[in-house]
Amino acid sequence: MALARVFVLQNPKSSIMSGNSLLFLPNVLKVYLENGQTKAFKFDNTTTVKDIVLTLKDKLSIRAIEYFALVLEQQYSITKLLLLHEDELIQKVVQKKDSHDYRCLFRVCFIPRDPVDMLQDDPSAFEYLFLQVRETPSIIVLGTSCRSVLLLR
Repeated sequence: MALARVFVLQNPKSSIMSGNSLLFLPNVLKVYLENGQTKAFKFDNTTTVKDIVLTLKDKLSIRAIEYFALVLEQQYSITKLLLLHEDELIQKVVQKKDSHDYRCLFRVCFIPRDPVDMLQDDPSAFEYLFLQVRETPSIIVLGTSCRSVLLLR
């Protein structure tokens, strides 16, 4: 596995690299979590998206990692999410033309068929899914005619 050390940022708004929401420092990727925390990962030219996801898996004690991915969220339009492929190099992600307009999120991107199975098999993954559903506006997830009660059924 390539280099992917994690740091917890106490005050992510005071980023030294405030012009780029993906970077905390040069070669340090910021990843936003659903619980409000921000993790920072040192990367090199061989670090992949999968390396970051697997490091987060260990740090968050998640076993059912197949539901999770890193996504880029456009800062000024929370309806635009770009799913990052697990083999994509982090170095290439942060060098993209408009990367400064995005922030990196760790999200449940693949919903389990039966969330009860997820709860039984991996309570940490289920809790993360619950936080994400609770924090994501229902209008983005299911459209304007959605009731919040339906999100948890």
